Amino acid sequence: MEMELLKKEMLERKVWAVVGASPKKDKFGYKIYKKLKARGYEVFPVNPGCDLIDGDKCYSSLNELPKIPECVNMVVPPRVTNSTLEEIVKLNINNVWLQPGTFDEETIALYEEKGVNTVYYDCILVALG
Repeated sequence: MEMELLKKEMLERKVWAVVGASPKKDKFGYKIYKKLKARGYEVFPVNPGCDLIDGDKCYSSLNELPKIPECVNMVVPPRVTNSTLEEIVKLNINNVWLQPGTFDEETIALYEEKGVNTVYYDCILVALG
């Protein structure tokens, strides 16, 4: 699928998870989480090293979420992005947005091989405006 169309379709989905969400206000994991929430998305923060983000429960993995997200935004190093793929496939999550710096060529190949719709080279903060 063409990347612009894929971005548009993902942004129409209303339930998201942010893997690598952070309570630190200067981190992209925080900024992305807050911006999605501010835009009316239902967003679940995922970070095993954190309990709360601005009073919201933070989950240690996608498996722990109370509902399966329609999209996952990755804000973690490529090795974590790659190791999360198995969980994404197992939960039948079809849409993943890879933030710049969260992937390498191997990551893109792995995700495409599993048939996961993947946006990369684009920052969701820019897409949300």
